[in-house]
Amino acid sequence: MKPVRFEIKENILLEIGSLSDFAGIEAYVVGGYVRDLVMGLATNDIDIVIIGEPVEFASMIARKLNASNLVVFKRFRTAQMQIGNAKVEIVGARKEAYVPESRKPVVLGGSLEEDLSRRDFTMNAMAVSLNSSGLGGRHFGELVDPYGGLKAIELKIIDTPLDPAQTFSEDPLRVLRAVRFAGRFGFSLAPRVKDAINLVKSRLAIVSRERITDELLKILGSDRPSAGLKLLYDLGLIDHVFPDLSQLVGVEQRQDHHHKDVFLHTLKVVDNLAAVTDNIWLRFAGLVHDIAKPETKRFVEGVGWTFHGHDELGARKLKKIFQELRLPMERLPYVEKLVRLHLRPMALAVEGVTDSAVRRLLFEAGEDFEDLMKLCRADITSKNKDLIKEYTQNYDIVANRAKEVEEKDRIRNWRPPVNGDEIMRLFGLQPGIEVGMLKKAVEAAILDGIIPNDHEAAITYLRENKEKILSEEKKHLRRFSV
Repeated sequence: MKPVRFEIKENILLEIGSLSDFAGIEAYVVGGYVRDLVMGLATNDIDIVIIGEPVEFASMIARKLNASNLVVFKRFRTAQMQIGNAKVEIVGARKEAYVPESRKPVVLGGSLEEDLSRRDFTMNAMAVSLNSSGLGGRHFGELVDPYGGLKAIELKIIDTPLDPAQTFSEDPLRVLRAVRFAGRFGFSLAPRVKDAINLVKSRLAIVSRERITDELLKILGSDRPSAGLKLLYDLGLIDHVFPDLSQLVGVEQRQDHHHKDVFLHTLKVVDNLAAVTDNIWLRFAGLVHDIAKPETKRFVEGVGWTFHGHDELGARKLKKIFQELRLPMERLPYVEKLVRLHLRPMALAVEGVTDSAVRRLLFEAGEDFEDLMKLCRADITSKNKDLIKEYTQNYDIVANRAKEVEEKDRIRNWRPPVNGDEIMRLFGLQPGIEVGMLKKAVEAAILDGIIPNDHEAAITYLRENKEKILSEEKKHLRRFSV
């Protein structure tokens, strides 16, 4: 059979090939770069395998090609660097040995075929020669494909070079990578891969929570996240990845408004968001916006299933979810806000889009108002065209009124026109609860349209209403302290 050859035009690869010829070293570009080359996709990640010791060769490349951030891992026969926009990794061909209680291998030198055999999937187990000198008996651009990666891509199949049970048992994270690649590329899993996943999925227990969550976020970041998320459920992996999400499966809701099943509705919401944003945390908000529906589900005669309070309860559950999934806590307030507010725009449209209600929504949503509206629009998953039209028009009304109110009142990202220090000076108060009461009263008066968002108006309002405000607030506190 005539060898398959690719025309390599990447300057970095041409120069690495030239340097490898000069040094008398076999060099191959491997893995994801070759897979994406076959599939016509662009990538800035370049993995190079050489036959020999990689550290000295990597140092030469770094000097000759003006690389930055050179990092060497001698134990793993690996070096990483940045060359222009490309992240380049230089690895000595290797074979690996694993112990059952760990996914970290013992690394030994090996041949190119041994190196490719340890790769996770056949589509990632291909190499392309970079030598023009004929080292290794191959021509520049010639494909090395001992495990049928090219055929797997043509058939759109996820398979493994070796026995998948061995491949997944050695590194259980590959189970989730299989799901991610299947969802990303629209591939199916080979039957033996599905069988192996079922056999070894319990070994995900040895994988760190951070690595598992990283795969979840990568699935969520794909063009159609529902494909990978649904596959996680179908393969019985969802409880290992995001147990709270599995609780949505089978939770019935009113079919005229959404998908009948909350889990399937959630997948559609995330896909809708993926079509309009790359913001992974907005997509995550879509993933968890109905996370409290199982706890709040009630049946009301003549109405059907209701989920009153699932917005507030869902927001309160998120801190624990973030902690369990090892998500960055600095992202928590943003997701909490969107989940807590995701019903408000529709409630405004139904109850009446008053200026005061819009001001409060703008105040609470702040700079994330547009993201909130994206989530609300994505939340429309009904199959009823008339209902879709009605909901879309309602959101248009809210968005337009919000724009008008914002231009007039400058509510978003506002600062209260008087602060606590000024209130204390004005009325001779000491730090305490009374200062907070007066400050909140000013905010409420502005949001309700009683006074403009103006310093002098706020001072006048406080002078005229101070005693009344404090009297009513203290009555309120006594009533709730009994």
